[in-house]
Amino acid sequence: MKQLAATLLFAILTLGLIACGSTSNKNNNNANVNGNWTASLTDSNNNPAFGFTTTLTTNSDNSVTGTNLRITTDDGCFSQGATETGSFSLTGNFNGNVNGGFGLQIQGAATGASGNNTLNMQGQVKNSTITGTWTLTGLQSGCTGSGTFTMNRQ
Repeated sequence: MKQLAATLLFAILTLGLIACGSTSNKNNNNANVNGNWTASLTDSNNNPAFGFTTTLTTNSDNSVTGTNLRITTDDGCFSQGATETGSFSLTGNFNGNVNGGFGLQIQGAATGASGNNTLNMQGQVKNSTITGTWTLTGLQSGCTGSGTFTMNRQ
């Protein structure tokens, strides 16, 4: 009888440890910035400046590659073919929470006047939101400024 009780107790404890140790993380991207993002940028007076959507991918060296960039406002500062590069530094835990530093640069396409415009974004990632500051420098009229931004994972 003691042997049966000990076996049952061991089985219960084993199942409990298995249940506690497993996670059902529905979004495996929580430990990185991989995915589709929507960005809203406001100027220094908190007025909407412009926005964009993009797909971000974290590389093995913690650099970030952006693809599918689509400017959602007609600011005239970026044409089709603009490129994105960035970085991501993860801190915190891996229990479905992500925190860290984030940087993204959008460079206008090489041809035309919009090729001289550069958007630099620096911020902090917290789970599915990135917030921070941005600076736009360029040679075109109206293609300079700064403010804050929020990016949300779609």
